[in-house]
Amino acid sequence: MERTPLVAGNWKMFKTRAEAADYCSALLPLVDELDEVDIAICPPYTALDIVAERIGDAGIGVWGQNVHDAPEGAFTGEISCAMLIDAGATGVLLGHSERRALFGETDEALARKLAAALAGGLEPVLCIGESEAERDGGETERRLSTQLDGAMTALSGSQVLQVTIAYEPVWAIGTGRSATPEIAQETHAFIRGAIASRHGEECAAAIRILYGGSVKPDNAAALLGQPDVDGALVGGASLDPQGFAAIARAAG
Repeated sequence: MERTPLVAGNWKMFKTRAEAADYCSALLPLVDELDEVDIAICPPYTALDIVAERIGDAGIGVWGQNVHDAPEGAFTGEISCAMLIDAGATGVLLGHSERRALFGETDEALARKLAAALAGGLEPVLCIGESEAERDGGETERRLSTQLDGAMTALSGSQVLQVTIAYEPVWAIGTGRSATPEIAQETHAFIRGAIASRHGEECAAAIRILYGGSVKPDNAAALLGQPDVDGALVGGASLDPQGFAAIARAAG
């Protein structure tokens, strides 16, 4: 089954509204004719509306970096699906390794967030990945299986088809150390197989699995050329529109 590549840029806690506007103006001409690749940007909440206004009409996705599972309530500092959509978001990242490690997000919490995003009309991107100790200890497959099961067990087949998976080896995020194309392919193939065993071969063949972990213009082509790597979740390299566009072109 043909899967359209997807390249998403996660800005994390970077860029003011003015900087976001300038970025969008620089990015658009660089990706204007890149019709064979889907593109998304994950700005901070404060710049969601600016980014949506500048690039939404070009068919570029605008994703929140996190969401709460409740529709509203006494949750200081949180944001709901409806609020994200109101600000212009079309999707949302869930379970990024920094959210798990720094803010204690659990698989059980992510199951609730995933259900809320699907019900609310946001495209959910579920991030999974193992630590360096887990990789070195041969625990990668167990860890990834636990994360998949914890977040997705309650989903129907039609719901699973709406989810994008982002595999991000924690040991390769912000470290400059990237998985080799062979490691990325092997792990993505395992993830696809795990989805097939739980939700069927047809679902597994359709779902997109992104790689995220120190993706840069100089290693993007080799990583994205692997048969089970359907795109990239790009962190630091996405802060520069030229570099991000180069990664998107490598996916085409």
